[in-house]
Amino acid sequence: MGTGTSPPTLPAPGPLLGYVVGVTADRRRDELTALLRRRGARVVEAPTMRIVPLDDDVALRRATERCLTGPLDYVVATTGVGWRGWMSAAEGWGHGAGLAGACRDAEVLSRGPKATGAVRASGLAEAYSPGSEACDELLAWLLARDLTGRRIAVQEHGAPLPGFADTLRERGAEVIEVPVYRWRQPEDPGAVRRLVEQTVRREVHALTFTSAPAIDFFLDCARGAGLSAQVLDALRGPVLPVCVGSVCARPLEAAGVPSVRPERGRLGALVRTLTQILPARDRRTLRNGPRPLVLQGNALIADGQALWLPPLPAAILRALAERPGWVLSRGELLRRVWNDDQTDEHAVEAAVGRLRSALGAHAGLIRTVPKRGYRLAVES
Repeated sequence: MGTGTSPPTLPAPGPLLGYVVGVTADRRRDELTALLRRRGARVVEAPTMRIVPLDDDVALRRATERCLTGPLDYVVATTGVGWRGWMSAAEGWGHGAGLAGACRDAEVLSRGPKATGAVRASGLAEAYSPGSEACDELLAWLLARDLTGRRIAVQEHGAPLPGFADTLRERGAEVIEVPVYRWRQPEDPGAVRRLVEQTVRREVHALTFTSAPAIDFFLDCARGAGLSAQVLDALRGPVLPVCVGSVCARPLEAAGVPSVRPERGRLGALVRTLTQILPARDRRTLRNGPRPLVLQGNALIADGQALWLPPLPAAILRALAERPGWVLSRGELLRRVWNDDQTDEHAVEAAVGRLRSALGAHAGLIRTVPKRGYRLAVES
């Protein structure tokens, strides 16, 4: 870094070049990570939870056998993976045909396209599936009917649904809760803690979430580290939270954090949404003589070549690029980049020095204005 030589450059591989994206998913994490990397992003993998199958669990088997003790009136499928897991486990216990018959004689409700697809793949047809993927609409559909004495099986999606089941019981229904899988603490809590700290330091540009419990676990980790307020502040500002759907986003909404999400709850749609929104709000095109420079995330792109910068120097360059040619004092850079009152102004000088070293041949972009601060020597 201190040699003054230009570090190697790489061809720009995609629209997310320069961005660091946190992935909190456990299930289908490899698929999501591959989609992001294919578009040029660097990915920080930190599953905030893990799914624990209950194929051999006593509670699941007991619930399944209870479903077979009498006719079912309604069966609620909440997730595709959960429904398939339930059918598979029942088959393994020799109850596959019996469970399929009980569901066929009942009215099956499915929460969203994935659950609907799993229900149909098992040879059944749904009686109702809401336009959204919210359990609230399923509950409203059921409450519009006389539930006295009705038997309702509810396939849980990772965690109990006490409000859902309790409301049905209050209307006179017998509710069988089917715990197909549970969400548990992640295998590597240290990775989650590091992602929390990177979020606070603004070293990630976006966080992706594919389930509400993943958000809950992430925010719980932030609270445990004493960083809850700082994380929420980052998510309301420079770090973009991207959720797979409206149900997933609810914990963030409850915390007063807006998020972006695709119209359809799919991983591909999530990545497309991220690809459209993140560069649009962050990319800066600058003029340096006849050559345009593009500052995107932590990368400076010139002539089709991308130069990745360390997070802190990149943050300084982004702050200067907001108003090219304008002078930012050391104190102003401290407020914008460090976001604390503890750092000394000498840290700014050292960080600017590292930025110049990282820029190599482009080091002349950073100009020192004596007794005032620094400016970016380009046009907007």
